[in-house]
Amino acid sequence: MIFADTGAFVARFLGQDAHHQEVLKAWQRLERSGKQVFTSNFVIDEVLTLTGRRAGYQFAAERGRNLYLSQILTILRPEDDDEQAALSLFLKYADQRVSFTDCVSFALMKKNKIRCAFSFDRHFQMAGFKIW
Repeated sequence: MIFADTGAFVARFLGQDAHHQEVLKAWQRLERSGKQVFTSNFVIDEVLTLTGRRAGYQFAAERGRNLYLSQILTILRPEDDDEQAALSLFLKYADQRVSFTDCVSFALMKKNKIRCAFSFDRHFQMAGFKIW
């Protein structure tokens, strides 16, 4: 199981991203591996907002539609207790300036026993997860 973070999607969608070619190859490997891929609705929010600002909102909406229709992607949605856990993590990592979206990701990963993140964000490693 692997959790896909914002950067893994943004780099896939935007050809000018420094990680674009690397991420395209990584997504191909991931799709062939048969691993379950998870993300959250919070991550998709970030992905579509960033992609829309950089490449246009129609482009972002089309990518969003594809994410929601994906056969390999499971979109996790936090419940109240997950958001409360995320808030505790947000406070814990306040000095590290970790985003609330990342804290929600950490809470969902812990709850679903996902130990690995497809991410370029060092905060996942700081929180005890492996970076794929």
